[in-house]
Amino acid sequence: MSEVRYRILGPLSVTVDGEPAGVTAGRDRVVLAMLLLNAGRIVGLSEITEAVWGADPPATAKGQLQTCVSRLRRALPPDAILTDRAGYGIQIGPDELDAVVFGRLVDDARTAGSAESARSAYKIGLDLWRGPACAEIDAQAVRQAAAALDERRALAIEDWVDLELDAGRAREIVGELGELVQRFPLRERLRGQFMIALHRSGRQADALAEFRRARDTLAGELGIEPGPELQDLHRRMLVGEPPPVPSAPIRCLPRTVGDFTGRDELVDRLLGGNAPVLVIDGMAGSGKTTLALHLAALAGDRFPDAHLFVDLHGHSEQEPLQPAAALSILLRQLGVGADAIPAEFVERVALWRTETASRRLLVVLDNAASSAQLADLVPTSPGSLTLVTSRRRLAGLDDVQSVAMPLLDPAEATALLGRIAGDRIAAEPEAAAEVVRRCGGLPLAVRLAGARLAHRPRWRVADLLNRLNEAALPELTVEHRNVGDAFALSYTHLAEPARRQFLLLGLYPGRVFDAPVAAALSGLALPEARDLLDDLVDVHLLEEPEPGTYRMHDLLREFAAALAGGLPVRERQDALAGVLDLQLHVALATNSPTHRPVAVAELGDPVPLRPDLVEALADPERRMDRDIADLTAFTDAAVAAGRPDYGWKIPRAAWCLLYYRSYQDTERLFLAGLAAARIATDPVGEAALANCLASVYHRQAEYEKACEQLMLVLQIRERLDDLDGVGRVLGNLANVHDAMGRFAEAVELGLKGRRAMALSGVRVGPSSSLNALTVSLGKLGRYREGLYYARLRLLGAIENRDRQQEGDSLTEVIRMRRHLGLGDPALLRRYLTVAIRLTEGYGCQAKAYNDLAEIHADDGRFDEALALHRRALDTARRIGDRVFESEFLYSLGRTQFAAGRAGDAYETFEELFRLSREFRLPYAAAQAEAGLAACVADTDPDRAHRLWTRALTVFTDRGTPARFEVAERLAELRVRIVR
Repeated sequence: MSEVRYRILGPLSVTVDGEPAGVTAGRDRVVLAMLLLNAGRIVGLSEITEAVWGADPPATAKGQLQTCVSRLRRALPPDAILTDRAGYGIQIGPDELDAVVFGRLVDDARTAGSAESARSAYKIGLDLWRGPACAEIDAQAVRQAAAALDERRALAIEDWVDLELDAGRAREIVGELGELVQRFPLRERLRGQFMIALHRSGRQADALAEFRRARDTLAGELGIEPGPELQDLHRRMLVGEPPPVPSAPIRCLPRTVGDFTGRDELVDRLLGGNAPVLVIDGMAGSGKTTLALHLAALAGDRFPDAHLFVDLHGHSEQEPLQPAAALSILLRQLGVGADAIPAEFVERVALWRTETASRRLLVVLDNAASSAQLADLVPTSPGSLTLVTSRRRLAGLDDVQSVAMPLLDPAEATALLGRIAGDRIAAEPEAAAEVVRRCGGLPLAVRLAGARLAHRPRWRVADLLNRLNEAALPELTVEHRNVGDAFALSYTHLAEPARRQFLLLGLYPGRVFDAPVAAALSGLALPEARDLLDDLVDVHLLEEPEPGTYRMHDLLREFAAALAGGLPVRERQDALAGVLDLQLHVALATNSPTHRPVAVAELGDPVPLRPDLVEALADPERRMDRDIADLTAFTDAAVAAGRPDYGWKIPRAAWCLLYYRSYQDTERLFLAGLAAARIATDPVGEAALANCLASVYHRQAEYEKACEQLMLVLQIRERLDDLDGVGRVLGNLANVHDAMGRFAEAVELGLKGRRAMALSGVRVGPSSSLNALTVSLGKLGRYREGLYYARLRLLGAIENRDRQQEGDSLTEVIRMRRHLGLGDPALLRRYLTVAIRLTEGYGCQAKAYNDLAEIHADDGRFDEALALHRRALDTARRIGDRVFESEFLYSLGRTQFAAGRAGDAYETFEELFRLSREFRLPYAAAQAEAGLAACVADTDPDRAHRLWTRALTVFTDRGTPARFEVAERLAELRVRIVR
């Protein structure tokens, strides 16, 4: 790789590998000067054009400019020149441009811990200058940009002179000062410094003569008199009372970013407070220092006496700065000589308090390690403000306003990305939003992502996104800055137990976790794991969005996972097995009493590896609600770790909750579990997961797929001679046939299932067969038989103390009794109210709502009935159960028609017809046609006749009681048509 050096602190020059680059053409030098003076950004075509040709460029300017850039590309290293739709830029390394090196040295000088270090840094930086910036280039735009550099040089010279005079080196620098005054004749501060150097060198007459020359120069050049400070210095010299060096305002804050974005509400809140100390804590890369310096810039005028800054190295490659050393830096920044700073810490604290007692100071204490480090550094004077940043929560400070640094919201992060990377962000909004999401709103990550784009003008935003999706941390690196190193500093400052806990969390497949997860990964006792999580929260390596619930920023998860990858394979496997086993038993604990024995048998009666953690689970269902979205990740992680048994057992254990709580989007989970069971060559697992997958297809009205999976289950159960399993799968097949409108086949399959389970010795098992028999017999009008099986199911649920099954069975019992004309409507309503309460939180609650609506409709309470119908229908749609949805639409339409709202009923039956055609529900389609026929019988009897005739064919084929009502209506219609 070529070694290139760009020099603009004087005449423009470029060397490549020590040899001058051939940049000689005048226009080429103007273009290169504009790029170097604006290093770090894309310079617009209009700016460059105006710099080269002024306000009246030729028509061929664009082509000539491209020619200039082509010559520069040949002269400079490959990829040095950046091309963007908006213009051009230049890519430079940290030490390649003398102006960048100069700026870094000046910043080092202003934050140096000793006067000697500051003097040295200033001197090295000033020695880089060989004359005015870009001295030989006369283009106005170049001269304007170069003038800013020249001004920075002059300010650095004056600050350096102050340090030299403080060090008693007046005689040594008086000659150099004379030359500097000749170079900068209008700078009054420099004149004053020269006068003092002359006076201290015993040349009082020369000092007074220098004032006269300054007055003549200012009058001749600008028509003004010297300022009050220079005149006061002259007066004091006349009377023999030379003052100290005219002091410039003490401004030791480092340069902040020019593209501070967002945080408006936070900035207003912090500036509007009156606390003397503001503490900003947050994770690495969250922008704490940037915010502190932004606040300092906005509030700086309120603190005229001094702006001080110390990096306390709380999280850096160096050891944290000792308070005594920090005080030395602060005192030196205030102008206290090194020899005047006491060696004893107590005396140094006293001097600091004395120096700050009458001053209004703004002090930035950056990167604090602890409250103890800060205790003696905070000024006690009224009217001062201290801004503290830390990666650790500092709970030991009094009278402070603390704020945890929030991440950027998507709009703020996108705006920041756009300010850095330019127009491409607006041109690819979707990709930009994904880049921001992948950065997790972390300002450092967004800045580095933007810098990657800015330095690669040919990349689309989508190109960066593709790289981030493969692995984000390696892509979030620009020169010496990267997100991973920022995280590493926080990590290395942890105690060993916390470090190990953090990296083990990188193995966790989920996104949100608790103390039992941490204990399962590490093998620690639960209280010990909980303490370590608190430690990680305190240093912002974890978040605690709710008490006892933790999460890790996505980039930190990737960092932790990379660290965990360095552990021995066996240690990783053991840690992951611990957390997979815990997840298995959490899922198992959510099974209803009816389904738990079957789940335990299929899972092989698993014994928890950590019974103490399982016993500590207060609310397994709530915990599983939290983990639902991550269950597929658990299955994938189990397979990847060589434990496919956990890969199928976890989704199987979770099935009961997923199905009866009606969670959607579980197809992928059960497909992954089925694949894991096949990898494990476990036929029981394969049958269990195929059955789970069939339940998903059943709810989605994909009945062919459901039957295909259930037939696979049946073959495996028969091969294993598992009569109980055969009975259960036949019951499931019965339910699918019922959904398809094959009620007689459903009854036959349900009875076969009951017989198989009886032969297996299972007296009362899961209610799939009983449910299918109850529902299908009811649809066939065989209500007494349906009531018998509904009561059997209810008795089993009561015996098992299964509230959800009790409520659902009770709903079916009430439905059969209604059809048989048994029971007072008021009593039936009370029973259904109990069923609603028992099934709260489960999808089957919708059935109780719908049946209660039908009772209200029978009593003529149509408004109450319609409200309950819609509540049932909303639930069916939310859980994605098409059979429920079709059933409730039919009931709603009938109630609307009975209430005299034929128009509403017509729309409802039309919706039902569309739904039934889409999901191939022939019985529901016939119901829809019968309902539509009733709505149009008076206005379009011929159409009504056609609709009822088609419906009658389906009802007769299925053997349902609806055929009698339709046949009667058809007979009445024919009489009317004949008349």
